[in-house]
Amino acid sequence: MTTASRSHAAWFVRGDIDGFFGLALDNFVQLLLIGVLCRTVLGFPDELLLGRILPGVAVSLVIGNVYYAWQARRHAIETGRPETCALPFGINTVSLIAHVFLVMLPAKLAAVAAGHPDPVRIAWQAGLIATVGSGLIETGGAFVADWVRRLTPRAAMLSTLAGIALTFISLGFLFRTYARPLVGLTTLAVVLLVYFGRVRFKGGVPGGLVAVAIGTIIAWATGAAPVGPLSYEGVGLYLPVPVVGDLVDAFTGGHMLTYLSIIIPMGVFNVVGSLQNLESAEAAGDAFPTRSSLLVNGIGTLAAALFGSCFPTTIYIGHPGWKAMGARSGYSILNAVVMAGVCLTGSLAVLAWAIPIEAGMAIVLWIGIVITAQAFQAVPREHAPAVVLGLLPGVAAWGALMAKTGLRVAGFGAPGGPQFGADLVAVFRASDTWIDGAFALEQGFIFTAMILSAATVCIIERRFRTAAVWFLIAAAISATGLMHSFVWTPGDTALVLAPAWPWVSAYGAMAAVVFAARWVTEPGDGH
Repeated sequence: MTTASRSHAAWFVRGDIDGFFGLALDNFVQLLLIGVLCRTVLGFPDELLLGRILPGVAVSLVIGNVYYAWQARRHAIETGRPETCALPFGINTVSLIAHVFLVMLPAKLAAVAAGHPDPVRIAWQAGLIATVGSGLIETGGAFVADWVRRLTPRAAMLSTLAGIALTFISLGFLFRTYARPLVGLTTLAVVLLVYFGRVRFKGGVPGGLVAVAIGTIIAWATGAAPVGPLSYEGVGLYLPVPVVGDLVDAFTGGHMLTYLSIIIPMGVFNVVGSLQNLESAEAAGDAFPTRSSLLVNGIGTLAAALFGSCFPTTIYIGHPGWKAMGARSGYSILNAVVMAGVCLTGSLAVLAWAIPIEAGMAIVLWIGIVITAQAFQAVPREHAPAVVLGLLPGVAAWGALMAKTGLRVAGFGAPGGPQFGADLVAVFRASDTWIDGAFALEQGFIFTAMILSAATVCIIERRFRTAAVWFLIAAAISATGLMHSFVWTPGDTALVLAPAWPWVSAYGAMAAVVFAARWVTEPGDGH
C-alpha cells in the first residue's frame, strides 16, 4: 500500500459525525438505563455507581471502540477500500436487563433475607461474576465461531438481526416518535431526506448534526425538554480502579454456580449475536476476521468486570446503517472519547437534562430500517421466505416483552398485586391469545430464528438431509434448556436450563418429516 493510499484511508471524515451521533445515542440510552436501574431497582449508592460501575464501563468502551477503529483503518489500507466502516461496539442491552433482574436483584434479596450487613455489595459482586462468566464464554466462543459462521446460511444470520432491528429498535423508537410527533417526525424527515434521498445540506453540515440540533431546539421550545431540574450533584472525576478484592470475594461467595443458568445463555447469546453482526458487516462490504473480532469483544467484557462494571459489552447491531451514513473509523474513536468522558465525570444526568433522547431517535429508527432491509437485499431472492420466517421469533419475543410490561403496569407481579404466573395463561387463552407460546418463543429466540431460517434455506434448495440436521440441532438445544424452557418469576418469565421436552419431540418430528421427503415426495409443477 502506497503512502498516498494510506493517507487516503483517513481516521476521520465528515460521515463520522453522523455515525457518532447515532452510536453515541445508543450508548447514551444504555448509560441512562444503567443509572436508573442501579439506583431505583438495586438501590446502589452514587459511590458505587459513579465511582466503580461507570468507570468500568468507560474502560470497556474504550478498549472495544479503539480496537475496532484501528481494525477498520487497517482493513481499509490493506484492501485499498477507504470506505471501510468500523464495527459498532457498546453495552449489551439484553444482558444488562438480565443481570439486573435475574442476577443482582435476586442476590440482593437473598442477602437481605440472610441478614447480611451489606446486601448492595453482594448484589454488585454477583453482577461482576456474571460479567466475568459472560466474558469467558465470549472469549472462548471466538475460537469456534468461524466454523459456525461458515456452515450457517446468510439468510439465517441476517434475518435474526432484522427481527431484533424491526422490533426492539425500530418499533420502540417509532412509538416514541409518534408520542412526541413534532420532535420525532420533523427529525425523521431530516434523516429520510439525507440518507434515503442521498442529499447534503449546503455548507457540508452533517445530516445527523442537523437532526439532533433541530430535535433539541423543538424539544426545548415545546416543553419536552428539560426533564426535571438541573443538578450538578455527583459531577466530578472518577478514575477507573481495579476491583480485584471484590472479584475474589465474589468468586468465593459462590455466585458463579448460583447464577450459572443465567450466565451461560447470556454468554452464548452474546457470541451468536456478535457473529451475526459480523455477517451483517460482511454483507455490507466489510469482511473482518471472526476470531480476533470476537476475542476483543470478550476481552472488553472481562476488562469491564476487572474495573467494576457488572455489564457485558458486545459488537453492536447497526453496521450497515453507520456505513451508509459514510462513517469510517473516526465515529468509533469519538464514541470512545465522549462516552468515557461521560462515565468518568458523573455528567450523565446533566447531559440527559440538556439533550433529550427524542432529538436523535430518528437516527436509530433509520438504522433499524436499514438492517431489516439488508436481510432481504443481501440474500438470494428465492431465500426471502426464509428471511421472513427468521423475523418472526424476534417479533414474538418483542410482543411477549410488551405483554409482560403491560401486566406489570396493571399491577400483575408487582409487590402486593396479583401473582403473575401460569394461572394467567388461561385468561389469555380465553381471548384466543396463546401467550404461553410467545413466552416459549421469547426464550432463546436468537437460536430459534437462526435455525428456522437456516432449515428453510435448505428446504428451498432441496437439501433435505441438511435441513433435518438443523432441526435436530434445535431439538438438542431445547434439551439443554437454551431454547423455549422458562420458569415464572414475580412479574416476569426467565430462561431455565431444564429440558424443554415438548419442543425436543416437536423438532425431532420436523427432522423426520424433512429427512423422509426424498423418498415420499417428488418435484411439484413448475419446478
